[in-house]
Amino acid sequence: MSASLRVAFVAGEASGDTLGAGLIETLRARVPDAEFFGMAGPRMIAAGCEPWYRAEEISVMGFFEVLPHLPRLLRLRRQLIERLAASKPDVFVGIDAPDFNLPVAAALKRAGITTVQYVSPQVWASRQGRVASIRAAVDLVLCLLPFEPSFYAAHGVKAKFIGHPLADAIPFAVDRLAARAALGLPADKPLLAVLPGSRRSEVSRLSAPFMATAAWLRRERPDLQVAVALASEAIGELFRSATSGTDLENAALVVGRAREVMAAADVVLTASGTASLEALLIKRPMVVAYRMVPLSYWLVRRLGVAKLANFSLPNLLAGRTIVPEFVQQQVRPEVLGPAVLGALDGTGFPSGWYDVFNEIHRQLRCDASTVAAGEVLELVRGTR
Repeated sequence: MSASLRVAFVAGEASGDTLGAGLIETLRARVPDAEFFGMAGPRMIAAGCEPWYRAEEISVMGFFEVLPHLPRLLRLRRQLIERLAASKPDVFVGIDAPDFNLPVAAALKRAGITTVQYVSPQVWASRQGRVASIRAAVDLVLCLLPFEPSFYAAHGVKAKFIGHPLADAIPFAVDRLAARAALGLPADKPLLAVLPGSRRSEVSRLSAPFMATAAWLRRERPDLQVAVALASEAIGELFRSATSGTDLENAALVVGRAREVMAAADVVLTASGTASLEALLIKRPMVVAYRMVPLSYWLVRRLGVAKLANFSLPNLLAGRTIVPEFVQQQVRPEVLGPAVLGALDGTGFPSGWYDVFNEIHRQLRCDASTVAAGEVLELVRGTR
């Protein structure tokens, strides 16, 4: 007897894996015999998704960074489309990774399969012409940010704000001393959390300047402790390679416990993306950095595809600059160091920042996985 609900997934990185696992768990609670399959990470697999492919196979970012991987990615996508079309799931859910997922969704929609994009591409920020392809590819966009559905409504795309699962998972107050005790870190010294990212491309470009910044800060504040959050053992190896020759003796390297490292910290130096949102929800002052391959950055600027003044999620959600953010050649110790020091001492952060972070947390806390599951089930019922 076939399952009453069959859901195909494609997730492409750690944050997508987390979102997918939450959605699978909620859907299974409502439809116990449901089947889940596709491209999945470890959390989705643990939640019951059959892994046809692994999520890390498509974890590549940037215009030119993807070029060496393009033949493999195109071949993988073609195979995936053929297999999913033959399997005929009730619904396909692409989680983030829009450059990979939207062509998959478009092909499956042409084959008569209902399609969902979970996490909106940032078309409201750049390359707004993509909204036409999104409209053609998906039946529903599940949005994590509150301002996104109105943008889609103006372009005839069905979209729903569901909140953010991280806002549901993280309490409004996180105990700094308890986190330090759990990690075995000193309770009485200032602590800097360093998060160089979860993608290999991020880690390879940010690790060296981040640790050079940590060294700069320790010269200014010899009592400063440093804890580096590494997404996995493989990322740890890449981090050590990228920081070869740097003195890491006084830095605690912590694998797979990024949230605890941020909770333990007085200030966070982080790559842009989900980690910056997590630092916001934990209510820690932060400095955010972003680096691309120079040719990719030149192309972004040349084509004028970036429409917004800010790139970090805390500033986008606040609607103004709350968090210091730096890009490309600004990502160096003599720029990052003073900004981190200002955040640590309270001189470089605007007054009322904690209340802003707290209000954003409340706005994003909507029981996202439950809302997402309800929207997916309603969509499936409407198309049967």
